[in-house]
Amino acid sequence: FQRPVLLASFAKAGFLKKEITVFHEVRLVGGSRCSGRVEVLHGETWYTVCDADFDQQDAEVVCRELGCGLPVEVMGGAAFGRGEGQVWTEELQCRGNESQIHSCPSSPSLKHNCSHDSDVGLVCAGNIVRLVDGGRRCAGRVEILHRGQWGTVCGDYWDMRDAAVVCRELRCGEAVDALSDAHFGPGSGPIWMDDVDCSGSESTLKNCRSRGWGKHNCNHFKDVGVICSDVRLVGGSQCSGRVEVLHGETWSTVCDADFDQQDAEVVCRELGCGLPVEVLGGAAFGRGEGRVWSEELQCRGNESQIHSCPTSPSLKHYCSHDSDVGLVCAGSVRLVDGGSRCTGRVEVLHRGQWGTVCGDNWDMSDAAVVCRELGCGEAVDALIEAHFGPGSGPIWMNDVDCSGSESTLKKCQSALWGKHACDHSKDAGVICSGKLPEHLYIYTYRWVTK
Repeated sequence: FQRPVLLASFAKAGFLKKEITVFHEVRLVGGSRCSGRVEVLHGETWYTVCDADFDQQDAEVVCRELGCGLPVEVMGGAAFGRGEGQVWTEELQCRGNESQIHSCPSSPSLKHNCSHDSDVGLVCAGNIVRLVDGGRRCAGRVEILHRGQWGTVCGDYWDMRDAAVVCRELRCGEAVDALSDAHFGPGSGPIWMDDVDCSGSESTLKNCRSRGWGKHNCNHFKDVGVICSDVRLVGGSQCSGRVEVLHGETWSTVCDADFDQQDAEVVCRELGCGLPVEVLGGAAFGRGEGRVWSEELQCRGNESQIHSCPTSPSLKHYCSHDSDVGLVCAGSVRLVDGGSRCTGRVEVLHRGQWGTVCGDNWDMSDAAVVCRELGCGEAVDALIEAHFGPGSGPIWMNDVDCSGSESTLKKCQSALWGKHACDHSKDAGVICSGKLPEHLYIYTYRWVTK
């Protein structure tokens, strides 16, 4: 097995996307793409590496070969778990400027006799992409590393699907906002990407379509930004599931005995999911893995993010994953003035405020996503021209272009939040069948109608 790495990906009208792939001879196992136990390929066999014979220069080459920026920490003592098979029998003697680990000199034998208890681990910065000047790791101006230099991304056509890829690549939570017009201040250096067009499923921003590296008609006053959440809901839907909180790069579950209504309000608000409907204990959405959050959240309920909440230094209760807390939030889309929950004017919750959707290019694919998100069965009609009356407040979305398979309207392609040439006389509406598959009916209506 070898790890494929995308070197180039391009697409032009009328041509298939083409990918050029090379294979690395080093990998990081048991962590993330840019952290884990170091393993070196020799022939067709992967070997672990002894911690006593691996230094900063070796680490620089490994991180460089994997496209993961600079090394952050070399970790001994099988920090990412004990490997299997053989331990590498030669001592790496990299100078630090090599592009690949197998370009490094090596000595014929190790200075130390090592077992898998001494397998070396490595954490690289992982910063092919980073968020800058947002006050925390998961919010800020988007910057991308190319040819050893950091540059920015132009805001033309930047949307929530693009933001979702950035958040996933950084192992942050959900994409909360996709911003342009240098919201986090203008960057400097090259503008590496323009007209970015992600499907939303890419593992890295570099794999998304764009004009090509350095090709743009932009300036830094259009630099894009992203806000990702520091909390996520797992095992349910976009707005329901097991609560997990991000600390550094590690996700932890939360003890049900130490999670209350105020904590729930902050989680739902940060995720753009409205008000909390129900807090569920006893691992209602399944038992998590890894750590249980070791501090007690003490939110007041008015915070915009979970990490703005005070915490106590230790939990009142000892918790296992059998006590992982779950949460159901009301959701981020609703249908208004149609006479039922499954018919009406489409309204979307963003930045704590409900707003409407412009009817330009509104069609049945868009309506289908709304109906599915609300648990309202099939789309019967997609309506425009304020069929259910004009709304008020912001017009949040315009030129919506769903494929029809998205789990939530916010994940569909559209103009940036609040960018439109519309008025409320063009507000979009939807009529859904209101009928669910029988196996979903009881669960969905248990909470959405409370």
